[in-house]
Amino acid sequence: MNQVDGSTEPAASTGYPDKPNEEQYATMTTNSLKTKLGAGGTVFGGWCTLSDSLIAEMVGGLDVDYVVVDMQHGVAAYSDLIAMLQGIDLTDATPLVRIPHGDFGLAQRVLDAGAQGIIVPLVDSAVDAAQAAQACRYPPIGGRSFGPIRSQMHLGVDSEHVNEEVLCLVQIETPAAMQNLEEIVATPGVDGVYVGPADLALTHGLLVGREDPALQALLTTVVQACRAAGVIAGVHAFSGTSARHASEMGFSMITVGSDATWLRAGYSRELSTARGTTPEGTRELY
Repeated sequence: MNQVDGSTEPAASTGYPDKPNEEQYATMTTNSLKTKLGAGGTVFGGWCTLSDSLIAEMVGGLDVDYVVVDMQHGVAAYSDLIAMLQGIDLTDATPLVRIPHGDFGLAQRVLDAGAQGIIVPLVDSAVDAAQAAQACRYPPIGGRSFGPIRSQMHLGVDSEHVNEEVLCLVQIETPAAMQNLEEIVATPGVDGVYVGPADLALTHGLLVGREDPALQALLTTVVQACRAAGVIAGVHAFSGTSARHASEMGFSMITVGSDATWLRAGYSRELSTARGTTPEGTRELY
């Protein structure tokens, strides 16, 4: 291959293969969520713990920037996932998936299915973070096997392009993760962190769902580390109020509750109104 300047010296290799059939690459798109975050914006998302494609589509249609299908604590199986991703793709939201702890084989399958990013739970070290990043990227920078059964219709088949567009977010949820935070956020291939405040609270001996100063201090530390490393600071918020507070703290990627949370809270509120009773404050956290 000649250089662009017309010289006959071979261009330096990137490690990626040449593209013999450019028509194959004509359909590739960009990850709009990654573009928004790269431009310095704050994004808000939805979260699906239920396994229904219509719910996923409805959440995506709520002017959110992304929708996460939770396969760690949610009830969706891989057999549910394709229809859920198809539902999200009918909206302007970017589809993401949280995988179960350590299931990097599933990470590759959900990326093949059309997820444009992965959230990896319980990442405690730079070694864990590197393993997550490797699972999300094709060689030469990763270990993802090539088989874009559905994703080829979205991000395409150009491995270099896909590697640039896929998001890899690791969860900070334990004292070990906090201790190794600087090394984790500096790991090549990790685009950012996504804080699980419930587990972060529990593992530090705090109550879940409370505005504890000790938890706020931990969250501030995460924001500062992400800012210093130039990576995304994401967090799960249990309400619109806590989401607003997270934005003010400096988080740039914020999920507001979940489908199950708002289904239960909404029905509870309206039933209380119908019965003429005073609704109790919602304690739905998930």
